[in-house]
Amino acid sequence: MEKERVYVCIDLKSFYASVECRERHLDPMTANLVVADPERTEKTICLAVSPAMKALGIPGRCRVFEIPEGINYIMAPPRMQLYIDYSAEIYGIYLKYISKEDIHVYSIDEVFMDVTDYLDMYQMSAKELSVRMMQDVLESTGITATAGIGTNLYLAKVALDITAKHVEDHIGILNEESYRMTLWDHKPLTDFWKVGRGTVSRLARAGITTMGEIARADEDLLYRMFGVDAELLIDHAWGRESTTMADIKAYKPKSNSLSSGQVLPRDYHFDEARIVAKEMADSLCLELVDKGLVTDSVTLHAGYSYRLEKKSAHGSAGLNSATSSSRQIIACTEQLFDRIVDRRTPVRRISLTFNHVMDEAYRQYDLFTSPEELEKENRLQKAVIDIKEKFGKNAVLRGMDLQDGATAIERNCQIGGHKSGNQSKDEQRDAGKAVHALRSAEGIFRGAAKKREDHSAAAGVLRRVSGGTGPDTETGA
Repeated sequence: MEKERVYVCIDLKSFYASVECRERHLDPMTANLVVADPERTEKTICLAVSPAMKALGIPGRCRVFEIPEGINYIMAPPRMQLYIDYSAEIYGIYLKYISKEDIHVYSIDEVFMDVTDYLDMYQMSAKELSVRMMQDVLESTGITATAGIGTNLYLAKVALDITAKHVEDHIGILNEESYRMTLWDHKPLTDFWKVGRGTVSRLARAGITTMGEIARADEDLLYRMFGVDAELLIDHAWGRESTTMADIKAYKPKSNSLSSGQVLPRDYHFDEARIVAKEMADSLCLELVDKGLVTDSVTLHAGYSYRLEKKSAHGSAGLNSATSSSRQIIACTEQLFDRIVDRRTPVRRISLTFNHVMDEAYRQYDLFTSPEELEKENRLQKAVIDIKEKFGKNAVLRGMDLQDGATAIERNCQIGGHKSGNQSKDEQRDAGKAVHALRSAEGIFRGAAKKREDHSAAAGVLRRVSGGTGPDTETGA
């Protein structure tokens, strides 16, 4: 008979806020701290709040203006690279106990582990092993962790998200029987993994408000409501989950893609938004070259201003052949943007996806493209990547990156749309000065060009009036 699997899900408590408290030699359990960018408006979302703030009733993903005025707190600017470094260090601690083949990194602060084959070796229960790893993390990094233990991946996750919050040691334990006994009547349903507000709303219209009611409901009704997704919902209502760690490790997607998305700092008019889309295409092209990949099509999604209830623009365009050429892909992106985006409606969100990404060995050439020119461009792209890696992402810029509304320079200093924390204040100031100088130079050049145009136009008028010829005509000196 196959051994019953045992899974552990470990989450780092208020991770970003705990890291910032640790860096300031503060106790996150007592210090009031939020991670948010003070340079943005008060509507910006807090990436994390310390456990002390949560104890005061402040939700983890609130906006700055939603924090009551009477609470004194520290606002820590996000430092994404620092959080990544902490996460990598903590992953290294897990590897002291569990092989990487039995660990699935779910997010920057959460992992799943299949500990089934380690319990006999360590002569420990799953809870004892979890405590050992959590204590090691705390002693090494100062970060507090919580855990969920279950007989399948779903139960481990639910034990972490729900059960662990109601026990003193912050370690929840569930099997299928205890799940049904303790959580079938639990509300709200959104506390359960993979159950969103839309699902809850549709279930409520059918009079279903708990997991127990889902388990006892007519399956045909659920399949009519949710289609094939009903199978997962029914299994989870009974506490069942067939996916194993081995399944996760063996999974291979049918196709791959690269994507980039951003929420713009304000409503952008058509021309500004197009510049941003082109910048995103250029950045993804360099990522293709760096990874030795090519793409054969592009998908663009543009969301309009929040003030307008207007359906987002969405469309795709194919390339003549699979390529990583910035020149070809940026041109394709620009044409797609012009075709699908409303010129009269302000844009607030843009996402760009390169579809069917494959190894560059599949790169093809067509009759209308010079292979020599493509190879030359590819070498240039690789040179740009080398310079950026050595001197920073803003060491080489395109002219469009200096135009009004462009976001590439700022985003080059970010990770996941938030400050990386890598740049010192002096570096940020110097980068700002450089950008200001470049934009000033651009203005000077534009002014000079305008003067030349005005001078040429005036000279043409004089020639037409006098009937003579000037020095710039074919007969002139």
